Amino acid sequence: MSVKTDNKHWQDIARQVLTVEAEAILSLIDGIGEAFSDALTALADCQGRVVVTGMGKAGIVARKIAATMASTGTPTLFLHPAEAVHGDLGMIHEGDVVIALSNSGETDEITRLLPLIKKIGAALIALTGNPQSTLARYSDVVIDTGTKQEACPLGLAPTASTTASLAMGDALAMALLEKKGFRVEDYAFYHPGGSLGKNLLMTVGDIMRTGDQNPVAGPDTTVKTVLFSITTAKAGAASIVDDSGRLVGIFTDGNLRREINDDISVLDRPVAEVMTRDPWTIAADRLAAEGLKIMRTNKVDELPVVDESGRLVGMLDVQDLLRAGIM
Repeated sequence: MSVKTDNKHWQDIARQVLTVEAEAILSLIDGIGEAFSDALTALADCQGRVVVTGMGKAGIVARKIAATMASTGTPTLFLHPAEAVHGDLGMIHEGDVVIALSNSGETDEITRLLPLIKKIGAALIALTGNPQSTLARYSDVVIDTGTKQEACPLGLAPTASTTASLAMGDALAMALLEKKGFRVEDYAFYHPGGSLGKNLLMTVGDIMRTGDQNPVAGPDTTVKTVLFSITTAKAGAASIVDDSGRLVGIFTDGNLRREINDDISVLDRPVAEVMTRDPWTIAADRLAAEGLKIMRTNKVDELPVVDESGRLVGMLDVQDLLRAGIM
């Protein structure tokens, strides 16, 4: 058997696969309607757990959907349909919501479970490419994930159909996340390990500069004196506070450069005349990653840290974020 070996042939196959799968996802958009809303409501109102099941390639997709929902605050587990009839059916309880994936809707291992799921009293959501299938008839909600064709050149291997199911699962998970008011702090709680956990769990208070490393001056202090304190602290800026400790401004090397070109005597002027008033700030209990976002958005390298009364408690420096591995 001869096989073409020119690179263009293989690249054309890859482009065709990606095109078919992209079209499969795009074709789902117009079908988003009441069924999706009903499924979302059932998931949001679920008093038990969400159980996702599927066989073969659909089972792999089901595992991913379960993992995504679990990581975004919804108690979710994967149930292997073949193992279910050998005891694992006990994972499903009354009040649970089952999401079953089957492109044909006639997968034997899935259809055997359907009357048992209904007997238990769990709600059933189907992700299927066949709205007239056995799975669809048993389901409380049917979401059509049907595709025109598979990306497989033979038209056999599940490709576009599994991609469509995966995308729909993500759509449900992300809509559910929003509906339940899931926050970045909640996401951090479920991802405490590795660099992701570090980025999400570390707060501004964990790494902000305080004490001798955080130069502070009053509004009447001369620019020369403030510069000396910044150099001594090996910092990039000084916070300017009033008599009660409330932040009134920030002084950086950028302020100095802008002023010294026009007035060489700026070093002897009060820092209040050249500081940046009403600078961007952050609270100590906010995530360090949020501080980084503020810095990037507003193109600043230092962020004063204040309490609820506006009193200075520290300084977040971009160099500290680098050392902490946040960037």
